[in-house]
Amino acid sequence: MSEFPPDHSSEPDPFDEIVDAETERDPDLAVIEAGSRTLRAQGGPPEADIPTRPADPEVDKALREVEAELATRWGETKLEPSITRIAALMDVLGEPQRSYPSIHITGTNGKTSTARMIEALLGAFELRTGRYTSPHVQSITERISLDGAPMDAERFVETYRDIQPYVEMVDGQQEFRLSFFEVLTGMAYAAFADAPVDVAVVEVGMGGSWDATNVIDGDVAVVTPIDLDHTDRLGTTPGEIATEKAGIVKQGATVILAQQPVDAAQVMLKKAVEVDATVAREGLEFGVVSRQLAVGGQLLTLRGLGGEYEEVFLPVHGAYQAHNAAVALAAVEAFFGVGAARADRLDIDTVRKAFAAVAAPGRMEVVRRSPTVVLDAAHNPAGARATAESVSEVFDFSRLIGVVGMSGDKNVRGLLEAFEPIFAEVVITQNSSHRAMDADALAALAVEVFGEERVQVEPRLDDALEAAITLAEEEGEYAGGGVLVTGSVITVGEARLLLGRG
Repeated sequence: MSEFPPDHSSEPDPFDEIVDAETERDPDLAVIEAGSRTLRAQGGPPEADIPTRPADPEVDKALREVEAELATRWGETKLEPSITRIAALMDVLGEPQRSYPSIHITGTNGKTSTARMIEALLGAFELRTGRYTSPHVQSITERISLDGAPMDAERFVETYRDIQPYVEMVDGQQEFRLSFFEVLTGMAYAAFADAPVDVAVVEVGMGGSWDATNVIDGDVAVVTPIDLDHTDRLGTTPGEIATEKAGIVKQGATVILAQQPVDAAQVMLKKAVEVDATVAREGLEFGVVSRQLAVGGQLLTLRGLGGEYEEVFLPVHGAYQAHNAAVALAAVEAFFGVGAARADRLDIDTVRKAFAAVAAPGRMEVVRRSPTVVLDAAHNPAGARATAESVSEVFDFSRLIGVVGMSGDKNVRGLLEAFEPIFAEVVITQNSSHRAMDADALAALAVEVFGEERVQVEPRLDDALEAAITLAEEEGEYAGGGVLVTGSVITVGEARLLLGRG
């Protein structure tokens, strides 16, 4: 670990200026302005760790059988708000989730990216990690990672078969069978105990209190920005949604709180008081001091719980990713006791190394050039606004074509309205999921937002990609046309495959 940072108390502190600014306006409106200098960083972003289908036909067959069996269970959108079944499964498995400490992550947007950053930091400090995130971009095995890499297909199948008898035992004792997500959660917790891991990084599936992951008692509870999503299940205001998400905050934990709407922040702070948890708030105890665009990403100065971390290169785009990085850093500091048991910052070279290795598949990911094709899994208005802002900041497109395929249970109009200012035209499509919104129905809404002359409909995703690329190429070989594929993680994952990634 490094020594304490040098004392600059006689000099103006830029972070203090940020804090002063934060107190003058609502937390959800606070944005730290980016610098204008461009860093000529070497290389590009790390390759995303998305597994392909197994090369061994027998392993591939076994994985398909497991996927088919899991598909017979309740999907992730059919919920019975209770942790009774998953608690019963943990009981018969011997409470594997109690055998390692954990960092638990909730929020509306940024959970998976933040989880990946936390995992990278912990791994850089030589801890063995397990990461559980959802949904997956291309392969179900992405959801469970060990030592920073998705579980291989053979081990995934073995883990499922190992717990299958216990799953069936619980199924027979409960009113409803364990759901798809509950079984995967059981697999993750069992795999982490079997590894064994030093720490688990766990993202909630939905909400918090009754989410299947909430049979753990996270030493650190992370709350990424809360906004409106799943309003039919979680509530219609950020404050109502925060009430459900606050369920992951356990007795004596440390809460790392990203910038929040005022009502959501109030709920979280009240919960922390009730359970004697310690809170660190973005914009006050930690945050982004400065941010500069860089080739392949951005250069950050972060203020952590133990001091400043300068010249941190993050190979992913977007102001929101810089804020995710600040949250991830604070979470790892809290896990190591910085700000409580110790006051010095983490080793800065290790922190830099970890962030430089971060990959975020399907999040502002460039998968093709000439014309540039960007994939981003924004699926709600808040995510779409962040993506639109990032695209405008990072790319100098003279004409941007959108490819949009969404799930029918989302705020479709809100997402389309967020993208309307940056899309010259939009190609409406649909993915292969049973939840996919019909392309014609989606197009009808798109016409209301964009006007009929700016909307094209191609129900097949491959046709939609071809149409969008053709429209972008109409700008000419040396012009700045581009394509953004968005609206759903599933749409992005399928587009990624069609464009030759994975």
